[in-house]
Amino acid sequence: MRIRDREGRIVKNFRSRVLIADGHAMFAEALRAFLAKTCEVVGIVGEGPALLDTAARLTPDVVVLDVGMKLTDGLTACAALRARYPSMKLVCLTEHGDAAQAVDEFRNGASAFLLKSSTATELLTAIREATKDRTYISPLIAKEVLAGLLEPGSRKSDEPHLTSRQIEVLRLLAQGKSMKMAAEVLHISTRTVQFHKYEMMKILQLKTNADIIQYAIKRGMIA
Repeated sequence: MRIRDREGRIVKNFRSRVLIADGHAMFAEALRAFLAKTCEVVGIVGEGPALLDTAARLTPDVVVLDVGMKLTDGLTACAALRARYPSMKLVCLTEHGDAAQAVDEFRNGASAFLLKSSTATELLTAIREATKDRTYISPLIAKEVLAGLLEPGSRKSDEPHLTSRQIEVLRLLAQGKSMKMAAEVLHISTRTVQFHKYEMMKILQLKTNADIIQYAIKRGMIA
């Protein structure tokens, strides 16, 4: 990227510092090799819990984030990164063209959203737009995403926002299921359920399992 002064003269070349967060090692290494031609790739992380610590240590300009990464989800990661590092740009990747998910990602601080089936040059465009404080949406889902973003919000702005996975975990725990049982129902690991449970409790400011049950009952999530 080139930075210009007020007269339009190039004053220096700027290479965005990029952190790759993706659980698929081969894909992540391929991204590193490609992005290294135009960006400074500062590191790769493969699991959600390591992402925040690594971002704090390496302070990248951009995080290229697989929203399906292990032990977390895109909404949780985006919200946490955005809250701690407002100037950090988040470029979200997904294998699925889920427009509703993309809408939620943007509302939680993402700068760009594109599919893993997109071209490599499209990823460069997304990073470039993000570093210019602009938004990028893959043309493959742009129409649906824009419609979702323009749709009047259905939830109250003062209501804490949980991801769909956190809501599933909350409901199952409120029904009296153990974390192991919830993991079996959701086909995920017990460790992942534990991660979502404590993230959800932190967001809702709940302290005990009894608090979880009371919260779910008040909102009609269980009988």
